Order: sequence, then C-alpha cells, then structure tokens
Amino acid sequence: MSDAITSVLQENRVFEPSEHFRTSIGTVHVPNMDAYRAEHARSLGDPSKYWGEVARGFHWMHPWQRVLEWNAPDARWFVGGQTNACFNCVDRQVEAGFGDDVAIIWEGEPCSPEPEVRRLTYRELQREVSRTANALLSMGVKCGDVVTIYMGMVPELAIAVLACARIGAPHSVIFGGFAPNAIVDRVLDAQSKVIITCDGAWRRGQVVPLKANVDEACTRLPEVRHVLVLRRTGREVTMHPTRDLWWHECVGAQSDDCPCAAVDSEHPLFLLYTSGSTGKPKGIVHTTGGYMVFTAHTARLTFNLVPARGQVYFCTADLGWITGHSYIVYGLLPNRVPTLMYEGAPNFPAEDRFWAIVERHRVTHFYTAPTAIRSFMKWGDAHPQRHDLSSLLVLGTVGEPINPEAWMWYHRTIGSSRCPIVDTMWQTETGGHIITPLPGATPTVPGSCTLPMFGIDAAIVNERGEELPANTGGLLVIRKPWPSMLRGIHGDRARFIETYWSKVPGMYVAGDGARRDDRGYFWIMGRIDDVINVSGHRLGTMEVESALVSHPAVVEAAVVGMPHEIKGTGIAAFVTLGPDFANSAGAPLKRELQEHVAHEIGAIARPDMIRFTTLLPKTRSGKIMRRLLRDIASGRESRQDTTTLEDFSVLAKLRESDE
Repeated sequence: MSDAITSVLQENRVFEPSEHFRTSIGTVHVPNMDAYRAEHARSLGDPSKYWGEVARGFHWMHPWQRVLEWNAPDARWFVGGQTNACFNCVDRQVEAGFGDDVAIIWEGEPCSPEPEVRRLTYRELQREVSRTANALLSMGVKCGDVVTIYMGMVPELAIAVLACARIGAPHSVIFGGFAPNAIVDRVLDAQSKVIITCDGAWRRGQVVPLKANVDEACTRLPEVRHVLVLRRTGREVTMHPTRDLWWHECVGAQSDDCPCAAVDSEHPLFLLYTSGSTGKPKGIVHTTGGYMVFTAHTARLTFNLVPARGQVYFCTADLGWITGHSYIVYGLLPNRVPTLMYEGAPNFPAEDRFWAIVERHRVTHFYTAPTAIRSFMKWGDAHPQRHDLSSLLVLGTVGEPINPEAWMWYHRTIGSSRCPIVDTMWQTETGGHIITPLPGATPTVPGSCTLPMFGIDAAIVNERGEELPANTGGLLVIRKPWPSMLRGIHGDRARFIETYWSKVPGMYVAGDGARRDDRGYFWIMGRIDDVINVSGHRLGTMEVESALVSHPAVVEAAVVGMPHEIKGTGIAAFVTLGPDFANSAGAPLKRELQEHVAHEIGAIARPDMIRFTTLLPKTRSGKIMRRLLRDIASGRESRQDTTTLEDFSVLAKLRESDE
C-alpha cells in the first residue's frame, strides 16, 4: 500500500449531543469533550494505573501482581490475577442482592398468535448455567478443553457460553448459518470433543437443520465424544445412541450448585473463527481478565448504560459473531442492564419486526449493522412509523462503516433526530470498541466513527510507521496494547505475526485504510485490499459507495476494482435501487450516477461499470462479500470460499445480468 490514498469526499454535517439524551438518560458517564480528552490522555499516559482502577470494579479470586507485561506482539494483562468471567456476569449480581433483576429478555421468531417471550433473572440464569456446567463436567469436559457450540439464538446459547466460562472450558461458538464443512474445519482446529446444538432453529418461518448439519459433520469428526441437543423446534432428529444427549434430560438431571473455577487472567475464554479471502479460518484467541474488563467498560461508556433506570438493550447480532459475544453477553451482564436476544430474521413475519420488538419491550438502546439499516431504508418508512419508538435513547451501528445518507435516515426516521448515534469501529481481533463516539460528549458526523476509546492509541500511518497528516489516507494502526486485544491465532503463531504485526513492526495493523479529518475524527475507507488504484490514484471503496448511496435512487452499493486496459484498474459498482426507482434501472440512470460520483468525489472516482441488482452477495452476518463481486466484475470464475454466503442464487443472478 502506498503512503497516500485519494480522499476528498466531504461531510460537513455535525450533530451535538442532544438535550433529550442528557435529561432522559440520568447519569452521563462522559459529559463533555473536555472530560473525554482528559480521560483519554490519562488512559494513554499511565495505562497501568488507568486499567488497574477499572479492573478493581470486578471480582478477583486472587489479585494481580502487575497490570501489564508488554513485549510486542505479546501482552499479558492483570498478571498473576485469578478471576472468572461467568462470576462477574452472573454470580456477582446475585451476591450483591440483584438476583431478581432481569438479566436476559428473549423473543422467539414464530408469532402465532403472539411471539414467545422469556425473561431470565440473574438468579434463574445462575441456576441454569450451573446445571449446564455440571452437565459438561459429567461428559468429561475439563478446564482448558474447548467446547464447540452450534445453536440458534435461544437463551440456552448464552447459558452454554457462560457454563463453559464457569468451569474454565474455552468455548468456540459457530454461527448457526454455517454448513457442515465449516463445522468440521473449526472443530478439528479447536480439537473439541463436545458439541452443543439444537434440533433446529427458526429462520424466516423455516427450520434450519442444525442437528442434521452436526450429524453430517460428525461423520468426519471421530474424536467427538458427545453432542448435547436442545429441543427447540420439536422436529424429528436422529439421535446417535452412544454419542447424543438431550439437553432436557442431561442438564435437567444436574445439581444447580457449581462453583466458578478460579482461572488465570490470561486463561483462554474463547476461540472465535474468522474467515479470510484465502486460507483456513483463523481461530482468534481471547483471554479472560483483559477481555472481561474491556468489554464491560466499553459497553458502559459507549452506550451510557445505567442500571435501575429502566434501560433495555437490544443488539440484533447473532452470538456466533464477536458482536454477540462482547455486546450481548460479556459486556452487558456485568452492567446489570437487561440484554434482549431475538431468535429470527428482521423481516419475519413482516418487515417491521424489529420495530415491533422495540415497542413491545420498550427498548432504550438499539445496536445493528449498516447493511440492516440500508434494508430498512429499502423497505420504506411506513414500517417504523407504525410503531412507538419513543423509548429509544441511543442508537448504534456495527460491522462496517455506515454511509452518511444511511446514517441520516437512521438519525431521522428511527431516532426522531433526538437519539445520539454511536458508530462503533472494532473487530473480532480487538475484542471491543476501539473507535467510537460517546453519546453524552462527542459531536457526531455522519459516516465517521469519530475518536478512539479510552486506552486506544490509534493512528493513521504509512508503512514505515510514520503518522500521516490530516485528510491523508493510510494504514489504521494501534500503537499501544489494550486489555481485550487478541492473544494469537489458535495453533498458528506465524500467521498471527504475519497478519497483524508484520506490515508496521511493533504496531497492530487493523487491515483498514483510513484517514483523520481536520477535527481529528477517523474515517474508515475500506479494507486495505478494497483500496482501488486507478491511474495511480488510490481510492477507498467506502467513499465511492457513500457517494452512490447519497443519490436518492440508491439504497445500497458495493464497489470493487476491475481490470481496465487503459487505467489498469477500473471501478465497478453494484447498485440496489429504492422501491420508487426500481423501474428506472437503465442507461440514463447509470450515466446520472456516474456524474453524481464525479461531482461528489472527482472525475477520477467515476465508476466505469454500474450494474443494477436487487440483491448483493452477503454473509449470514450481513457483510457484503466484495471479493466475490471482484470475480464477477473481472469475468472470472470464483474459486473462493463461499461457506458464509447467505443466498447462493445471488451470484448466479449477477453473472446472468447485463452490464
């Protein structure tokens, strides 16, 4: 990557924290920018003191001797300390007298006639987690053994995760949308002997055959000793007589007394596999103490969580992804704000399902992905307008940069122009938020994730590690360790160093191209391999996409590079139109969009090809698979991994469509 990326998309709209937020939220943890600057400077100036103070708010079975040992790329946090993440999520609340407070609210997908709703208090959660932990022990699971979990979004998924943490068994959660091949790869890499699953899961009114997928995977997994099966759908499944156990029989027979294991702060809490464009999935390793402290602390600050204020937090992610780990379970439960889990799709039985959930449960904090927001825009304003969303106080986005116009729609239509938006930038590898607004302090700008979280020394540098001036694109790096940073890739030290630490020695390279504006705010321009070199000018795909989405006809766009005989690399745009413009797809609108991008960014950014499509290839977590679009734009047959693809028919339709 060269030192500079062309970056001229301008955004001048600024939104100050609203008075409605300040008066409605009660306590504001970070009340203004002076407080933010002072605390951020303190966290970087003396990180051991800062994080030591934060960590003392948690329960430790044995105190640490040193807050940090750092020998890049290896960090050890709260050295010598012993704790338990499950205790800090659950037991600590019970012991403090909050056992009857609601910990988890769950809503199932089926709605006949009303949706199934369960509310688990901390005391009930403690009992269920203890029984599940004892069930795992009865299967021979020991501290340090990795347990694989492949379930739908049911309360027992959170219970299983916490049960593993309770006995010191790292969990490896596989998203329920993955196919058998993906299960095989992850179980083999983790060397799991026990898998927890469901008979099936509900998705858009259909049953996802989770147990059948596990059965197929197990034909290639002879080391798996036990499969624990939750009955969710009631559909007929095959039970292997010596291997499979029903949850209601096995867990139901256990004692609800299971002490939490005291584990070392650096004891692995979980593995979480991420896919790359090449090579096998990477098993990201997160450890107990640092991850526990950072996720709970950042959840409290980013969302301004205040217990006993009637707050209800709804994150739409699946627990199979890091967002579910950090900001449904481990970041929320220690803060004693009810966390809402929803089982199914956002458009079942209708496209207003999320807004019905917000109204039904009086949700105050709503956290979703930009790709979902763009879908909401496409479905139309009538759906949220049918529901009372006045309970909302904070809106959040996660997963990828948000286009400014999608940000504005979210702000106006869902937040009624009164809810602050926290546009959070982070990764599986970072464990928690690294760049984000704080809702009571940070003036927000549509499309920018704004400023670093406390303890995060983020910068934009060239490949020599030299910090670049404002509005110059470069590599996003973190120059100092933080508690929830990944500790490695499971079983692959060389890949860990090569992927994250080799491009700029001594600095964590996030893999994103980014810039800082004159205000010091960060703008994510796209993955490094999504940067396009057009006639020697390097363009961030994110900014071209944002320019397209700012046109009133466009609700979603994906931009990739394509071979060009003159420029070397041209710009290919795949565009989804809003319902009012569906009949406008054609040459005139293509030319109009090309000129619109040229006006917004410059002639160098004018797309060479625009292809209209009703759908884009996305992962089951909603991320656009641009690497597949690059193959389509180049006219070559793709040999890339498609196990995470949500709808395989999308690729065929795109290949059949005319340019």
